[in-house]
Amino acid sequence: MKTRIVQIGNSRGIRISKQFLEQTGLNGEVEIRVAKNGVLITPLAKPRAGWAESACELAAAGEDQLLDDGGPPTRFDEEHWEW
Repeated sequence: MKTRIVQIGNSRGIRISKQFLEQTGLNGEVEIRVAKNGVLITPLAKPRAGWAESACELAAAGEDQLLDDGGPPTRFDEEHWEW
């Protein structure tokens, strides 16, 4: 697809066709960065994406136990922490 860089206010941009957007699945916020010979646009990564599924897999494998017993309570535990 051939397109042109256009003036958008004080910035410049490109128009991306609806067909291209549908093929890529890009929607909403994206990340844009400089690539070797151009610009790369990718979906914005969501923090902790996939954590719930990973936690379920760990639980199913019996690998979801705490790694330590927590040790003796600290002053913070006794004075400030609410269960």
